[in-house]
Amino acid sequence: MDLGSDGEVAKPFGRLSGEGPLAALVNNAAVGLGKPLRDTTDDDWKRLMDVNLRSAFQCIREARRFLAAANGAVVNAGSVHATSANAAVYAVTKGALCALTRAAALELAEDGVRCNAVLPGAVDTPMLRDGLSRRPHPAGPEGNFRELVARTPLGFVASPEQIAPTICFLADGEQTPYMTGQAVAVDGGATLRLATE
Repeated sequence: MDLGSDGEVAKPFGRLSGEGPLAALVNNAAVGLGKPLRDTTDDDWKRLMDVNLRSAFQCIREARRFLAAANGAVVNAGSVHATSANAAVYAVTKGALCALTRAAALELAEDGVRCNAVLPGAVDTPMLRDGLSRRPHPAGPEGNFRELVARTPLGFVASPEQIAPTICFLADGEQTPYMTGQAVAVDGGATLRLATE
């Protein structure tokens, strides 16, 4: 399923009709783009906006009634890389997703639905590996990966399984019943450092 395509988001929610409440919605669809502004096309912009941002908005809109029936939760997967160089469009989508999280938290509160965001740092996924492969390095992509590990205060790049518990925590109404509109960084300490260090 391509959540960036028109009409795709409504399909799974159409199958939910009459099947009862929905405990949680996790918006995690994303594509990356490692291009500076000067090389970014209008098609690049549209593709990232559609997948990374529009699909999350549409999923929240479509899921609202199901989530309200369960006093459920929305967890949006943002990124601490909302200010990264040479990734302007990606950064815009992730920054906007945080704004959407806050706005949705206010609107969904009347339905008893919480909305938070998790902001991962570097996570060892195909998207990360693809981005590292596009950067020149004498030792190739693995050289870029080793440098990324060295720049992370905790000394490793997370696996998806190391991010998932935070998502589950935010989605769980028993553990976080009074938490909404928040963005939780899970980045190995990367954002603790100044850009000038």
